[in-house]
Amino acid sequence: MKIGLTGLPTVGKTTFFNLLTHLDLETSTFSSGKTEAHIGTAKIPDDRIDFLSAIYKPKKTTYATLELIDLPGLVRGSSAGMGMGNQFLEAARKVDALVQIVRAFDNENVVHVEGEVNPLRDIDTINAELLLADLGIIETRIERIEVSKKINSIMREELEVLKKCRDALEEELPIYSLDLTDQEKEHLKTFNFLSVKPMLLVINIDEEQLAGGEYPQKEELYRYSREKCMPIMEICAQVEVEIDRLEEEDKKLFMEETGIGEPGIDRLAKTIYQYFGLISFLTAGEDEVKAWTIKKGTTAHKAAGKIHSDIERGFIRAEVVKYTDLKELGSTQKAKEKGLYRLEGKEYIVQDGDIINFRFNV
Repeated sequence: MKIGLTGLPTVGKTTFFNLLTHLDLETSTFSSGKTEAHIGTAKIPDDRIDFLSAIYKPKKTTYATLELIDLPGLVRGSSAGMGMGNQFLEAARKVDALVQIVRAFDNENVVHVEGEVNPLRDIDTINAELLLADLGIIETRIERIEVSKKINSIMREELEVLKKCRDALEEELPIYSLDLTDQEKEHLKTFNFLSVKPMLLVINIDEEQLAGGEYPQKEELYRYSREKCMPIMEICAQVEVEIDRLEEEDKKLFMEETGIGEPGIDRLAKTIYQYFGLISFLTAGEDEVKAWTIKKGTTAHKAAGKIHSDIERGFIRAEVVKYTDLKELGSTQKAKEKGLYRLEGKEYIVQDGDIINFRFNV
């Protein structure tokens, strides 16, 4: 799954990208006019993988990952091609979901592209550009269908759903807010609309705001997130950079002294993973302990294919034990003795944290 980081210039977007991917892209205190998207991989921290690795002491330990794309900065007018608008739109249509970084911190050395800090205005700017970009595509397509000399039944159905989307966008409602049937959604697939993509809001606060728990428009932002069904979380990129630079022991000490239970960047990675409907099943042995990423609702048969197509093709059954049961009992053997080690068929819906061994024959 591809996750795009979006936001206005100088909000901390690339800083978050660096923290999540452990890359070292250049950041700027001014709008840099960056024209290209950067791609990296973010590890999803997982205590279950740590626990299993301590038990099996494998040759290799592999965490679940997400592909992150640091999109070019968006500005007012991007939907019409202003700034890096065309580059942004091209890159954004390739992602499955968006994380919008919103600036709440105030720093006179980091110039805000709009001249002053106003989180709600910035969110509206980004969302308006996404809606306008979709609206432009819809209006063009509607016009082409209506002037066509041969309109078949499929085109009529497409026209109806496009008009429904157009009406919503004109009311400043994203397409994802519409209650569309599966057939209507099918007509929209090829357009790759931006306002269909789920979005998470990340408010970038400063150290003082982190300590005090307050920042500009906090109540309004939480109200907005509830109304728009967009999850929201606050993270101080400034503190996260400091934590990331420390050795492991110093990191624990710093977090204890500052009252931070878990690095915000770890919380962000986990929240992205969960909010966008992803779960992990686990495989464990002396060779490797690994988390495998699947969509929630995936069957055991399809999950087997994540490991290898031969396992999916020759699937016999899945041997499953819940991570919580294994952790409580301490070994697979004890889980079997307690009757907690199960055999499941092709249609079993894999649950987050299932430890699975697939039996297959090809």
